[in-house]
Amino acid sequence: MLAPLQSEVGKSIIKKYNLDTSKTDSILLYSEEKGLKIKSSAALAIASRLGFPRSLLIAFYIVPPFIRNLVYNYIAKNRYKWYGKKDACMIPTPELKAKFLE
Repeated sequence: MLAPLQSEVGKSIIKKYNLDTSKTDSILLYSEEKGLKIKSSAALAIASRLGFPRSLLIAFYIVPPFIRNLVYNYIAKNRYKWYGKKDACMIPTPELKAKFLE
């Protein structure tokens, strides 16, 4: 499920983990069982659930987080240059809307 940081669910996670949202411009992955993962740890945890071959990315867990996050930040900084940027936001389908908590 997805939730924006501005939602009630997002605000409760921010409060629980005392996150500074002015310094958090990355993906966050939260589960009650495993807590909060940020940046490369969140991306790898998500990739592990996407099935083969993307699930093989979990091998990068052996790389220390500070190195993984340097790579993550580099990719995040350059993603629009490499992949382009849309002129308008996508209108979510009912199936996609169902994945949002709020």
